Amino acid sequence: MNENCQRAETFLTEILSDLRFNLRVTSQWTDDGCILNLSGEDIPYLLNENGELLDAFETLLFQIYGRELERTQRFICDADGFRQTRRAELQAMARFAAQNVRKNDRPFTFGVLNSTERRVIHLTLQEEIDLLTESVGAGKDRRLQVRLK
Repeated sequence: MNENCQRAETFLTEILSDLRFNLRVTSQWTDDGCILNLSGEDIPYLLNENGELLDAFETLLFQIYGRELERTQRFICDADGFRQTRRAELQAMARFAAQNVRKNDRPFTFGVLNSTERRVIHLTLQEEIDLLTESVGAGKDRRLQVRLK
């Protein structure tokens, strides 16, 4: 296993313990980076507000250990398959947007998505030779747009 992934697992375990969450952390290294799976009776707290606490943990881990990762790798915190389910939803949304753009010959702009979610859509549509995906706007107003080339 990657040393940064092991350190991230240890760090997250200590934070959760200090916060008195009843959660266990396991990690695995994949091509995408370090996946930290959380399990235990306090999972509902992690899934509130569309997994906002999971996002916060990812941000914290990236700020601490991110400089030592390759550009294409990330820390991914997941609980009860939440990230995998969300990824499937985003891929379906990307396919819907592609279909919509081709049908109506007009750009499709997604609502608010975080950077990881925008990345999933970019990657899902990157092989489509007739489409272009692009992030528009800045900060919290950043949106992802799909349009014909």
